[in-house]
Amino acid sequence: MQLTREEEKGLKGDYGQALAAAYRILVSIGEATEAERLTSIKWAHLSGVNYNTIGDGGAIFLEKFSEDARAKVKTTINPMGFDRTQPNKLSQNFITKQMSIVNSYKRLGVVPSFSCIPYELFSVPRGSTVSFAESNAAIFSNSMLDLLTNKESALSALASSVTGKAPYSDLRKNEQRRAKLSITPSFSPKTELDWGLLGYFAGKINNDSCINFDNIPQPDLRGAKSLSAALGTSGSCGMFTINHGEETKAITYEPKDASAVKDELSNSEDGDVIVLGSPQLGMNELSYLTDLLEGRRFQKPCMIFCSRAVHNRASHIGVPDKLAKAGCTFICDSCSCLTPLISKEETDSVITNSIKAAYYLNHSNKVAVCLKDLKAIIKDYS
Repeated sequence: MQLTREEEKGLKGDYGQALAAAYRILVSIGEATEAERLTSIKWAHLSGVNYNTIGDGGAIFLEKFSEDARAKVKTTINPMGFDRTQPNKLSQNFITKQMSIVNSYKRLGVVPSFSCIPYELFSVPRGSTVSFAESNAAIFSNSMLDLLTNKESALSALASSVTGKAPYSDLRKNEQRRAKLSITPSFSPKTELDWGLLGYFAGKINNDSCINFDNIPQPDLRGAKSLSAALGTSGSCGMFTINHGEETKAITYEPKDASAVKDELSNSEDGDVIVLGSPQLGMNELSYLTDLLEGRRFQKPCMIFCSRAVHNRASHIGVPDKLAKAGCTFICDSCSCLTPLISKEETDSVITNSIKAAYYLNHSNKVAVCLKDLKAIIKDYS
């Protein structure tokens, strides 16, 4: 890799050991991905915020790293493990460790967004180079917003945040943003769950950075979020295109394939609680949910995960009050994935419309999952 004089000085430790460590990470990744150089970025989005994700080792590393490192570009962060404004039954150890992580990020100078959908909260010009660690955010931004990011790890995005640089490789190069494989569904996805099932199927069979879907309409926001999250859950793909399948290998996606994915992830006929928000719900989805629930009330508890910023915005038009009357509880700045708020000790099974939530609630939280699309959830439980 060719480094500028400034980058070489950072690598040698002239700007401190934290930056030297960050440059070592980027150079190692760059060499592994055959990058010729580093490139400047405009925005970093960091994962590794939930204590359940990074544990004691990650918390200790961040505390030390944040002593002399500072974010050089706009930096936003993923959800944490709980909502600080609500009483809960979590252990004091979890709360203490979680807040240590939060304080470390604050010292770094990040925007305390606590959201996995930064693309709905912030904007940057199309075509900008960024560094996103959250998989749904990376895939959505590459595919729907023409941003340029690889599917980063927690460490690589953190290194990009404090250096303002990232390897110029993979999906940051236009020639890599062309699919070699196309999936052609024999039917059009209609619900957010349909898009998620398609994404999970695609992620499992595609080994390249980009995949194409042929013979389907452009997804709306809800569909694109569901597709991105599911694609990122099952594989390493970092981008999709729609109807750009010229000169690609083609695979057909049949109803039986969708059923096989659903059978893999949905292992319960019912659930104790409805869980919505993986990825977190944005204003579009909250308004949609409010309209669907008009005159109805859930007969089971419903947990809605969203960012504080979205909740505050929704409060200006009365959405949280309307949803509270419909039996919904908001959990802000957290996510249904890897949260200790949903545990097998208190919950046997959950009902959700999210492929990503289904995967992590089952594999990490060890609770059973009943997968239904949102309209079916409302029809069956209100």
